[in-house]
Amino acid sequence: MYDPHTIEQVFESFIGKRILVIGDVMIDSYLWGRVERISPEAPVPIVSLHRREYRLGGAANVALNIQNLGGIPVLCGITGQDEKGALFLRLLKEKNLEPDGIIASKERITTVKFRIIGNNTQMLRVDEEDDRSLQPQEIKLVLKQVETLVKEGRTDAIVFEDYDKGLIDPELIRSVLALAKGRGIPVVADPKKKNFLAYKGVSLFKPNLKELREGLKLDGKLETEEDIRAAVQGLQDKLGSGIIMATLSDKGIYYSQRDDVTTDGFFPGHVRNIADVSGAGDTVISVAALSLAGGVETGLMTALCNLAGGLVCEYVGVVPVNKQAFKEEALRLLC
Repeated sequence: MYDPHTIEQVFESFIGKRILVIGDVMIDSYLWGRVERISPEAPVPIVSLHRREYRLGGAANVALNIQNLGGIPVLCGITGQDEKGALFLRLLKEKNLEPDGIIASKERITTVKFRIIGNNTQMLRVDEEDDRSLQPQEIKLVLKQVETLVKEGRTDAIVFEDYDKGLIDPELIRSVLALAKGRGIPVVADPKKKNFLAYKGVSLFKPNLKELREGLKLDGKLETEEDIRAAVQGLQDKLGSGIIMATLSDKGIYYSQRDDVTTDGFFPGHVRNIADVSGAGDTVISVAALSLAGGVETGLMTALCNLAGGLVCEYVGVVPVNKQAFKEEALRLLC
């Protein structure tokens, strides 16, 4: 358990931290309605539409989480030169997020995830996207943008928010890590399958259980703590990362840290009324990046990530964490 002053200090340490978020940006589109009957055309529910809503998603949701916690997010991503790309920029403006790191490409479309919600339950998701890898000239543009953003001001940490939508590739990872190493900037990565083993040398690596199984090509289900510990520490051998934090859904979070010795720990999940797990990983990586930038001890960082990721699951749709609710829960459950 921690004393309240320590928790207060952690939340104070988030304020003003400048975090560069490099990743797949997207729009989360919601169609909200009610279900009162089944279609006569096929055995599917009919959703009577009440309203439409657009939210910032993907790496942009990480930026929102950082902003909500008092940090200064600097977002770098790519959209299409299309109607949805213009909408994405308007959504950034509404949330007071700077668009300087966003590149609009003629060769791509803006990623949109359409979620159909009936009776407060997600019924269907439709993805409109181009997940091809970037062209070489586009990679150069992104790298140039990253270098400019880093040189423009202090950067306290860098986040890779990878959704396998084409922005991030091994070349970009290597180049950004070299830039960060030269300036002593910690780098954290929220991976997906395609580049899973390319994040060699990151400060913190955060897979979820599904990504851990797929990335390591494990046939087993990683049901026991010993299985998870062995998988994570084996992955640490491959990546050479200082910290690996594996999110385990309702089972909580496991972390392994390597300095001169290895320290690790399991943090069980808290009992909650789960409405939607979408976006929980965005919240976890945001808290981890701010904590790393603020020098928060790894065990406490993991406990806070565990709380924050669970909190956002109590809401339907992708939402950033509420700082006050998060702080109150940390003081109540960790002290």
